[in-house]
Amino acid sequence: MYRPRIIPVLLLKDQGLVKTIRFSKPKYIGDPINAVRIFNKLKADELVFLDIQASEKKRSISLDFVKKVAEEANMPFGVGGGIRSIESIRAILEAGAEKVVIGSYALENPDFVREASNQFGASTICVCLDVKKTLLTKRDRVYSLNGKNQSKYAPLEYAKHMVSLGVGELIVQSIDNDGVMDGYNVSLIAEVSKMVPVPVIGLGGAGSMEHLEELARTAVVNGLAAGSLFVYNDRNRGVLVNYPDAGKKAMFRVLFNQAV
Repeated sequence: MYRPRIIPVLLLKDQGLVKTIRFSKPKYIGDPINAVRIFNKLKADELVFLDIQASEKKRSISLDFVKKVAEEANMPFGVGGGIRSIESIRAILEAGAEKVVIGSYALENPDFVREASNQFGASTICVCLDVKKTLLTKRDRVYSLNGKNQSKYAPLEYAKHMVSLGVGELIVQSIDNDGVMDGYNVSLIAEVSKMVPVPVIGLGGAGSMEHLEELARTAVVNGLAAGSLFVYNDRNRGVLVNYPDAGKKAMFRVLFNQAV
């Protein structure tokens, strides 16, 4: 019986581990490589690292960092941040990452997604949809550059477009929910997951196991991702790297099959 992957998404700033609230106010958490070691012991399904400065600084995530993660990690991992070339993807994969996560550049140059998928295979290419409501109309739109630039795309429209270009996986992230720990934007994630034929990972807002349960019960997702939930002890935000034990992970297998 299948269950969705449970995925810590870890943010990098100046190669330190940080956590944001609605894509702002990054708080230093600690050393990311030490976090990898802890997640090894906790038997995490998968990790994702996103460099939140890379696109704005017009550089890619550090290859040295990717190599360090590959040397430590016992689980598959993906990385994102400033990826804008086929050469960069090749170097990241050769450094040990299983897949790359493309965000801003997929909006800027959608054909790059097609080129990357053709070159490396769909399963290697993940696109992250950073979604928030517009200020005046309160409509969901996909944004780039850490939520600064609004695109013309509604989430479902953009997701379908990315699938048509050959993307193998989508992360659907709510900027409005990021770091708030009040729960996912379940309706948004469910809308996308029900209408596209590729794996969808929900991200943004999880603050408790109950929030993961709600998403697993409501939306047919392939991944339950979170940041704050896995780096904070509770809503008081005391730093504690943590992860569900085997019994709790088994529960999501039951919930997922009920949702299907």
